[in-house]
Amino acid sequence: MSRPTPIISVCVANYNGAEIIAQCLHSLYSQTVEASIEVLVHDDASTDDSVAIILRDFPQAQLIVSTENIGFCRSNNALAAVAQGEFMLFLNNDAWLEPDALAVLLAASGRYANAILTLPQLDATSGDLLDCGMFMDVLANPVPIGSRTEQEVAMVMGACLWLPRSLWNRCGGFPEWFESIAEDMYLCSFARTLGSPVLALSESAYHHHVGQSFGGGKVVNDGLVTTVRRRRLSERNKLYVMCLFYPTWPLALLLPVHLLALLFEGLVLALVKWDFSVFTNIYGHALSSLVSNFPRLWRERAAIQSRRTISTGIF
Repeated sequence: MSRPTPIISVCVANYNGAEIIAQCLHSLYSQTVEASIEVLVHDDASTDDSVAIILRDFPQAQLIVSTENIGFCRSNNALAAVAQGEFMLFLNNDAWLEPDALAVLLAASGRYANAILTLPQLDATSGDLLDCGMFMDVLANPVPIGSRTEQEVAMVMGACLWLPRSLWNRCGGFPEWFESIAEDMYLCSFARTLGSPVLALSESAYHHHVGQSFGGGKVVNDGLVTTVRRRRLSERNKLYVMCLFYPTWPLALLLPVHLLALLFEGLVLALVKWDFSVFTNIYGHALSSLVSNFPRLWRERAAIQSRRTISTGIF
């Protein structure tokens, strides 16, 4: 007997998540939503016991096991390719949902058609509110919203990102050439360009061990803990997002400012640390990548901007 087509597909990309994957998946199977759910997990060639834990404790999950490490974007795209639900939730393996989370997201989809949604993000250890969606400054830096307010935002974290499968298909999924980092900014910018809203909800929440699945990206003792790899991808990919999605005249004004700011910041940090590899590995890489990938960025920008349905001011 065939199973009914699910309403919700939850996609979890996993890499070496043996210590955290059980909490993530248990929260999914504890949801109170009155809708059919499928849970899909892509294991990205883990070297720990992740696969054994999933097979033993969550045999009902649809597990895709990769023989090579393909990265976050390709992993989630592989999950989306087999997802059957009308709606999809992309959830980090180091995050877990409160019991009413899917019900809240599904109900909000009735109020906001064709929208990307997220929930308040709480620190998994302290329970403190980390953000309720994000605004973006003019240089494509995310600005966390520190209050539980249901409102339209610039972007939401890919750690908990909900959208209709039809909108995902219109945007073409995550950009695999980004590898990881800022793929959520890309997808939200694409959706807004097409006229679809991006919203943060104020009810329910997801709890997140920030940085455990990738490394870095969290604040400790009022300072940012990060890694060279994360900063390298972040600076490059935010630059790509600006080039792809910013309307023409803001891009013409802001791109030179951003490039000068990257150059200045990179040189100052290299001098402070007395290590020029900081500049070459992070900032130099972003600038050289922009030059080497300019033909591709120009082609993709033209295709994206030809589909833009909102004004420069609204964007």
